[in-house]
Amino acid sequence: MFEQSTPAVESQLLDTRRAFDSVAADYDGPRGNNVLIQRMRRAMWNAVRDEVPPGSRLLDLGCGTGLDAVEFARRGYRVTATDWSPRMVERTRALAAQVATPSRVDVRHVGIHQLDRIEGEFDGIYSNLGPLNCAPDLEAAAAGCARLLRPGGKLVFSVIGRVCPWEIGHYMFRGRFRRAAVRAARGVTSVGMNRHTIWTRYYLPREFYRAFAEHFALCGYRALGLFMPPPYLLDFYRRHRRWCDWLGRLDDRLGGLPLLRGMGDHFLIVMSARSRP
Repeated sequence: MFEQSTPAVESQLLDTRRAFDSVAADYDGPRGNNVLIQRMRRAMWNAVRDEVPPGSRLLDLGCGTGLDAVEFARRGYRVTATDWSPRMVERTRALAAQVATPSRVDVRHVGIHQLDRIEGEFDGIYSNLGPLNCAPDLEAAAAGCARLLRPGGKLVFSVIGRVCPWEIGHYMFRGRFRRAAVRAARGVTSVGMNRHTIWTRYYLPREFYRAFAEHFALCGYRALGLFMPPPYLLDFYRRHRRWCDWLGRLDDRLGGLPLLRGMGDHFLIVMSARSRP
């Protein structure tokens, strides 16, 4: 937990918080209109819908500006939305009030490394578009989820993957070989955002699951953004929309196949809580 972490980890967590605080005001501008991001977001929504019935209680890890939390509230879920960035928490509270769902969305300033501050039992826990990549101790996060999730409850996580063919090809073609290899780094690595630093880790699906295996059974995983270009290539998508939409259909059909499912800009992984001793 944060209070017990080393000074270096504390510093990295504060760097990451400042980075997301710095972009919170405009985070839904270009991102909110980015069809490549929204395509991955909807994949997670559909997975939660398939795994956890409406009316259930959900925990959102790294809620950002609250788009996911509010969507699930609209669908009849009760959501506890958490984020390490206080500015993101403010955005989520404002959005929940704006769309008249505050009674279904409980927003808290809690990081993934602080799950011991949350009490109660949840039917599902989700995290969308990579907040768990910034968790300093994935095994501790897994133990925290195990404490909060009822037996048989589901984890649905969208995680930034280690092997993104589009990214490797994009930067190799431009001669930026070091940037092309960023995701291959083992352990924590620094990523710039808005003149700030995010400290993150990249995972293969099975590598990610190992941190959760003690408490959770693996239900399955699939690639997101394997054939489709990653979100930062939105201009390329707009210039070649018909071709890219065809690639998106390949994503839908082939993204869950062995070998292919371990690649992509992100991967979507579903786990089920084991019975407690």
